[in-house]
Amino acid sequence: MIIEDDETATKIYEKFTEKVEGFQVIASASTGKQALELLNVFTPDLILLDVFLPDMKGTDLLWEIRKELRSVDVIMITAANDAHTVSEAIRGGAFSYMMKPIMIDKFLDTLEQYKETRTKLTNLKTIEQNDVNSFFRMKSREEQAAKEQDPEDLPKGIDKHTLKKVRAQMEKIKDSINAEEFAKTIGASHSTVRRYLEYLVANQEIEVEIMYGTIGRPERRYRKR
Repeated sequence: MIIEDDETATKIYEKFTEKVEGFQVIASASTGKQALELLNVFTPDLILLDVFLPDMKGTDLLWEIRKELRSVDVIMITAANDAHTVSEAIRGGAFSYMMKPIMIDKFLDTLEQYKETRTKLTNLKTIEQNDVNSFFRMKSREEQAAKEQDPEDLPKGIDKHTLKKVRAQMEKIKDSINAEEFAKTIGASHSTVRRYLEYLVANQEIEVEIMYGTIGRPERRYRKR
């Protein structure tokens, strides 16, 4: 079920959802009141919920849903980036929180993660700590230490020290940025920075957005996931 007041966004989410096997959009609502009325009729497995609705805040609706329908999972999709809203979503038990503008790879990856988690919880009789860590996307100290001691097998042309510098700088970027702009921030060439940014995209550490202008080639802009 999709709860979103933007009709265009709803259609986009429906189209994205159709790309993931096992998912079907069975209803949509544009207000909190309409959503609650629909939830009196049927119970979806998963709700994609916007925060900014015409009649109530999505996080308030999340708590209303939790009062009666604890078995329903919720993924927040919103432009809200304030700490209070994110905290409310976590406390309300949201499975994930996707910030607009939504990248299709992030959307599809989140649905795949949800499907994998739900399948495991349905099929497993007992749960091990490693399973719990996976569900909550946590790493144990041993796993983290092993990762730090076992460096990445980097491809040719990717230096670990430069990669570390690019990662650190990317963490400071709040919005999207193109390779030329990023190159100026770390004092490297455009071609070098482009190579490292594309490596991080391939490694699913950052996202790339294609911006189509009126003239010239499309612009590739990078942002944190």
